[in-house]
Amino acid sequence: MGQYVIKMPDIGEGIAEVELVEWRVKPGDTVAEDQILADVMTDKATVEIPSPVAGTVLELGGQPGKLMAVGAELIRLEVEGAGNSPANTVPAASATAPRTEAAAVVASTPTPAPVQPPPAAAPVAALAPGEKPMASPSVRHRARELGIELQHVHGSGPAGRITHEDLDAYQAAGSHPPTPAASSIYAQRHGEHAIPLIGLRRKIAEKMQEAKRHIPHFSYVEEIDVTEVEALRQQLNDRYATTRGKLTLLPLLARALVLALRDFPQINARFDDSAGVVTRHEPVHLGIATQTEAGLLVPVLRHAEALDPWACAREIARLAEAGRNGKAGRGELSGSTITISSLGPLGGIMSTPVINYPEVAIIGVNRIAERPVLRGGAVVGRKLMNLSSSFDHRVVDGMDAAQFIQALRALLEAPALLFVE
Repeated sequence: MGQYVIKMPDIGEGIAEVELVEWRVKPGDTVAEDQILADVMTDKATVEIPSPVAGTVLELGGQPGKLMAVGAELIRLEVEGAGNSPANTVPAASATAPRTEAAAVVASTPTPAPVQPPPAAAPVAALAPGEKPMASPSVRHRARELGIELQHVHGSGPAGRITHEDLDAYQAAGSHPPTPAASSIYAQRHGEHAIPLIGLRRKIAEKMQEAKRHIPHFSYVEEIDVTEVEALRQQLNDRYATTRGKLTLLPLLARALVLALRDFPQINARFDDSAGVVTRHEPVHLGIATQTEAGLLVPVLRHAEALDPWACAREIARLAEAGRNGKAGRGELSGSTITISSLGPLGGIMSTPVINYPEVAIIGVNRIAERPVLRGGAVVGRKLMNLSSSFDHRVVDGMDAAQFIQALRALLEAPALLFVE
């Protein structure tokens, strides 16, 4: 028997360092050739690292969250034969096709030691109110099939992540959700949970810090009367939903954005502050901020200027689904020229969205509310919505931002203009 050292492979694109996000194996595991050993993350995507040989895992090269240089020791295996020596240690086989950031962060992580099922009689502590259990999509799907509520399952993975083994242990123990005493709502709590920022959460943190450090933000909030555009949307859905698909407000807002940007090219731009160059873009590559179980992603709706509302709606739905399922390609998560951020019904009355660096503007969509409005001396009900938008003050003057949002408002309040060139 010999030892075989697998080094961090060269993923390409000039990448010299990656983040170790997740181990798929643990010491003592037997691995087959081409079996996935670990997930690592570059700036844009998560990549699966396969094993070039079969063997038994002896030692792991670090914990999730560690930054590893290309060529660093990733994992050590015991193999049949002489193995390899330090002089001829080779990197792992070519990395498999990249996945998006979301795919790795929500994937389950095997633990360094076997999971021990809790005693059958011992209740499993529930999460604190509002705390969401961490688990991969496959674990969540299996839990639904088994009728298991994840908030009652003890997670043995990093940061309390729930694995398939945890579901097995929960079933084997015959566990049931705890029934707290009536007075437990007043019981003192003393726990602390240190959650390391790794994978996508680290990338989000770095991106937000970079944006706020580099960009002098200013925000502009305007109230939009969306009664007419909502009525038009309903009419279009009544007539075309079965043949073209249903429309939300977002595709109509995207169309209004495309038209308004024609007169404000300085807003559809990216600013390279290190070179001191602003690049104005004729195409509108629209970033759509999308919440996933792992965190915020921004899939890119390319050439929004060339899409009618139904094509726009289909592409937005496709990108959102790909992002949530971890199937969006690297090219679908980069290259936006301006971004829309919307929390839908949770949008609040206003917000101060953070610009998607190195863009110079972001359009924040708040929730629609029906409120009384004075029109022609009479009080009538109208559907109102705020747009809360942020701009890079180095590139966009306050007057230009205000005029741009007013142009957007005019288009949304007279929606027939959306279809007139």
